[in-house]
Amino acid sequence: MQINDLFNILHNSLESQNNGKKISLKDMATSFGISMRTYQDWKLGRAKPQAAAVVIQMLGRLEDDEIIRTVRKINKLKDQ
Repeated sequence: MQINDLFNILHNSLESQNNGKKISLKDMATSFGISMRTYQDWKLGRAKPQAAAVVIQMLGRLEDDEIIRTVRKINKLKDQ
């Protein structure tokens, strides 16, 4: 699996969570505080942030309930 596959899966999952409404690349990028060009490059596979692959691999080693706890902790950090 390539990094762009991960970004596409996550993007699609966020759209599904949003009742199937499409989320533009610009809106997605803005919500994460990055440029649309950067997000687009990640999604198309033109740029491959290495940290993203490691983060996904680390989450993949956790049990489901621990993934949820971890992601909630991460979300709390971004609000500080």
